Amino acid sequence: MGTSHLFDLSGRKAIVTGASRGLGQAIAEALASAGAEIAISARDVASLEETRGRIEAAGGKAEGFALDVRDAMACGEAIAAAADALGGLDILINNAGYEEIRPSLEVDEALWERIVSTNLKGAFFCAQAAARRMAQHKRGAIVNLCSLTSYVGVPTAVPYGSSKTGLLGMTRALAVEWAPLGIRVNAIAPGYFRTAMTDVFYEDEAWQERMLARIPQQRFGKMEDVAGSVLFLASDASAYVTGHCIPVDGGFLASI
Repeated sequence: MGTSHLFDLSGRKAIVTGASRGLGQAIAEALASAGAEIAISARDVASLEETRGRIEAAGGKAEGFALDVRDAMACGEAIAAAADALGGLDILINNAGYEEIRPSLEVDEALWERIVSTNLKGAFFCAQAAARRMAQHKRGAIVNLCSLTSYVGVPTAVPYGSSKTGLLGMTRALAVEWAPLGIRVNAIAPGYFRTAMTDVFYEDEAWQERMLARIPQQRFGKMEDVAGSVLFLASDASAYVTGHCIPVDGGFLASI
């Protein structure tokens, strides 16, 4: 008996937050290519047109909706509305995130609130809203986007690292609590990927050289590198996997 059906998402309904660019866009495209019907979100719905166009050009279908995940009530309302539009909900990818580099002695409450509310509070309330729908048919998969900063300390990224470490703890706790509801909760921790949010680092050639020297595969991540791990965690291929985080980092964590 073949195993390709384990990765088939035909008929599944999926929501991807923060899908206007970067990893979120790549993840949405990957889920759609596996057969899922997609709802994609961003703070500005107009910014989703490129992602929607790419999915539809490949033969898929995507609904776009505006969502600022810092607003807990908005998370609940938007996830419920998207699930209604899709006709159900099987998969949630908590990808929306924010990062700003600043020395810790210069971090103010506004920056802390912006980062932690986006990366941690928003992920929780989106997951909560999704779980309420998933529990109705005792099946669902939630994948959170953690980070290498969930495991290691990075100077000048304390609010971000704190939020992503919290997200890892949240992933484990929700996995245990929601397993009886048929809901699996996992995460991936992308390593060094060049996106609009991280582009400031890659503008520094010396930084690139230092980082590449620490990555065993000796390259930075490509957008498609996240696809396999997310498809695995979102599909029946990982039916007995919950509460875990897969580093997608070219061996970085294994080498330290």
